[in-house]
Amino acid sequence: MADFNKLLGKLEILSAAARYDASCASSGSRRSHGDGGGSGLPAGVCHSWSADGRCISLLKVLYSNRCRYDCAYCVNRRSTDGPRASFTPSEIAELTVNFYRRNYIEGLFLSSGVFSTPDGTMEELVEAVRLLREEHRFNGYIHLKLIPGADPRLVEQAGRHADRVSVNIELPTAASLRQLAPDKSREAVLAPMRTVDELIVAAAGERQSSPRSPRFAPAGQSTQLIVGATPENDCEILTLSEALYRRMHLRRVYYSAYVPVGSDNRLPALPVPPLQREHRLYQADWLLRYYGFAVTELLDESTPQLDAHLDPKAAWALRHPEQFPVEVNRADYETLLRVPGLGVRSARRILRARRSGALHGDDLARLGVVMKRARWFLTAGGRYLGERLPAAAGTLRDCLLAGYPQSAARPDQQQLALFSGLPATVCGEL
Repeated sequence: MADFNKLLGKLEILSAAARYDASCASSGSRRSHGDGGGSGLPAGVCHSWSADGRCISLLKVLYSNRCRYDCAYCVNRRSTDGPRASFTPSEIAELTVNFYRRNYIEGLFLSSGVFSTPDGTMEELVEAVRLLREEHRFNGYIHLKLIPGADPRLVEQAGRHADRVSVNIELPTAASLRQLAPDKSREAVLAPMRTVDELIVAAAGERQSSPRSPRFAPAGQSTQLIVGATPENDCEILTLSEALYRRMHLRRVYYSAYVPVGSDNRLPALPVPPLQREHRLYQADWLLRYYGFAVTELLDESTPQLDAHLDPKAAWALRHPEQFPVEVNRADYETLLRVPGLGVRSARRILRARRSGALHGDDLARLGVVMKRARWFLTAGGRYLGERLPAAAGTLRDCLLAGYPQSAARPDQQQLALFSGLPATVCGEL
């Protein structure tokens, strides 16, 4: 009982210490049922979201919150006071399996402070997941954090056991890293990313010639950026993300609003965490990954910050009235994706539905189109769907911010002049 209570005490400390790491989504696990090991695929208690929309549960914990580094933004940095604890590889493995067998979790998210050398810390993390896979026959999901500066051989072993691996960049530029995390170097962070990318590509090539070849990190790799602790603007942050997606083939870049966790004159005094900015960055990141946008279309030197009040696609559309209105019966997939209120699913549904005949405005809501935004940017059969703008709205931007419903318009209210050459009183076919 004493050992059990001691383990629970460690769990309480180390799960609390892991709460600021945002990059713990689950996706890509395809491990089959093993000998008594279960599977990571069935749904259980919901704590996180997978890439396919499932709610999944993960045991999110640090291996150790003892750290030799003194990163200004980190709650576990060397100079902070507070309880410290560390697991052993066998403790992590047994704890995970016991939680899993009771259906509390579907997998493990394991990170750690750097309590010894990078290689020494990484060796213990690898041993923990090796025990899970080989001794306990655990077939659930594992996301393992890589330690910056770890030997490439340890990185390879980690990817053989884990479904996803990641190493956090944390700060967007080398200058900010030197200022707030002087014990780390940008190259030490990027080197494991390059190793993982090369090994994923190599493993994929081997599986083409031999399907039984072992997988390497089948859910890919991800990273995390802290937002608001340093002066970089949204354009710089998203430019870095775009480069990581293109060069390192990352699955996800996670954005974490800076939360003050201690006093340090190197850090800004923020009244509240920049959660709205974090939200806009996620929306813009989605446009980069799934909607065909480039950073240069969303932001530039004259507009380096995302609009705090409008989502990035709507803000882009307002800056490019020459692109609209879009005829829903003729536009291709890429063009439809750029219409505010249309997503990947609704754009695909439109393409399928119009094979059976022309679409009308009333059809679009049933296809999943968010009409309170999309109608101002669409025509259907040549008819403009925006109809009349409520007089109180003033401009289209005001209307989008207020979210006026279609029923708010009355015949005596004026038409918005959105597109060049469109008379302000015209309502109907363009």
